[in-house]
Parts: sequence; structure tokens; C-alpha cells
Amino acid sequence: MTFQQLIDDLKATSGIIRSRAAADLGKLGDARAAAPLLAALGDANPSVRSNAAFSLGEIGAAQATPALIGLLQDPDEFVRKSAAKGLGLLGDPAARIPLSAAADDPSPVVRRNALRSLEMLRTP
Repeated sequence: MTFQQLIDDLKATSGIIRSRAAADLGKLGDARAAAPLLAALGDANPSVRSNAAFSLGEIGAAQATPALIGLLQDPDEFVRKSAAKGLGLLGDPAARIPLSAAADDPSPVVRRNALRSLEMLRTP
């Protein structure tokens, strides 16, 4: 799919299509996807939010750090997990304290990914 097709798919009525588009945009690695992916963090579908959070990390969208920090409080554990992973990929030291708090999340998958991301922040 082309970049523009994926951007258009982020606005599809089907959550499955939006979710796939959010994931595929990260794999493309195109920084132009940052703004649409940031908007997708507010999607009602947790799968879309999760994929958008990780994709923002994959494309190196440093401006997403505050939004990803906020998603560490999302009601869905997989969104929190992806936010933690995205923050690790971005490597912003501002994420250390929120990731440390996420290391105490009730979900083991969130805790594990928060700890991995903290380790990534420690490694130059």
C-alpha cells in the first residue's frame, strides 16, 4: 500500500482497517505519518491506539513523547504496553519517571515492557 492509502485507511469505518494502517505506517518509517498517528491515539478502538503508539516509536516521532506518557494510563493494557515500547524506542529521558511508575502496573505485559524501555533509556 502507498503512504496515502494508509493515511486514508486510518479514517476508515472498520477498526480492523484502521488498526492495520496504524501498524503499517510504523513499518514504512515515514516521519510524515507522525501527525495522523498522533491523532489515532485518540481512536475509540484500543487496537488502533496500541498500533499507533508503537508506530510513533518506530518512526522516531519525538513529539509523541508527552502523548505516549499519557497513554501509560490507558484503560487497555495493550495500549499501555505499546506506549511503553514506543517510549523506549524514542529514547527521551523525560519518559524515565513515567516508565518507572509503569514498572509497577498491574499487568505483567506492561511491567515487562516498561522495564525493557527503561533499560533502552540507560543504554547509549
